[in-house]
Amino acid sequence: MNWFWFSVLALLCWSGSDLFSKIGCCGEKDKTSHLKMVTAVGVVMGLHAAYMVFLQGVEISWQVIWTYLPVSLLYILSMALGYLGLRYIELSVSTPICNSSGALVALVYLLTGALSELDRTARLLVIGAIALISVGVVGLGVVEAREDETLRMRRQEKANRKYAKSWLALCLPIAYCLLDAAGTYADSLVLQNLNEDSANVAYELTFLAAGLGCLVYLLIRREKFFAKLEAPKYIGACFETVGQLFYIYALADEEHVALSAPIISAYCAVSVLWGRIFLREKLSWKHYAMIALIFIGIIVIGVFDI
Repeated sequence: MNWFWFSVLALLCWSGSDLFSKIGCCGEKDKTSHLKMVTAVGVVMGLHAAYMVFLQGVEISWQVIWTYLPVSLLYILSMALGYLGLRYIELSVSTPICNSSGALVALVYLLTGALSELDRTARLLVIGAIALISVGVVGLGVVEAREDETLRMRRQEKANRKYAKSWLALCLPIAYCLLDAAGTYADSLVLQNLNEDSANVAYELTFLAAGLGCLVYLLIRREKFFAKLEAPKYIGACFETVGQLFYIYALADEEHVALSAPIISAYCAVSVLWGRIFLREKLSWKHYAMIALIFIGIIVIGVFDI
């Protein structure tokens, strides 16, 4: 059951990352906040990679980095899009869409026959849960598109930011979902031949390179950095780094990838709670109904075999 506890720990850490990333990226005036967030995560992951290599003796080589590079790029690109999307949509709406990726991974495993050992009832549960999540994601899009602007402003008047109606607001987390699902599936395949600690260090070093690239670009643009605004980004980066460590340990148990991925994705449920408590995000009953479908689908996949 180690895979289960690693999944739960990743869930808790990444919900914290969601909250602080949202706080760090939601400023309307800072159009480069997502790049600053990538820089923050890159710096923190680079420091952790150095700790793992020099103090824990984890082996790393260019071959490992190149082998893991496609997975790293899928994750990094998805996260950058996710950080960008946080400027346009409430955390309570964004995170369930993003984290439906776990259900997509389960679907891929189902279609490729990897879940053939499950009995008929279990397969039906997985299919039903994926259907619920799909309906919830599409339903959120319909609700966002058709919501009256007056009701939108009234619903957001006590929130920390105002959000305009935009298809971009939904397309970004959906793009994150697809890229993250592809990364998770590729991860489960690559980890069959790589040590999980070495793979994690390879990912962190690649993220460090991406973060430094963003930093150089920001410096060339003469972007300003303010400690008060950057602090939430680095707190979120710490949660992200620790969560990634637990995530890759959970995924290394290839027999339970189809279960651990949806469980980890359920951190969106905790993220919504943080968004409601700390960011004062208020949603309509239609939003809650669609999000509830997503939660139910993710939870069903996550618990039916525990």
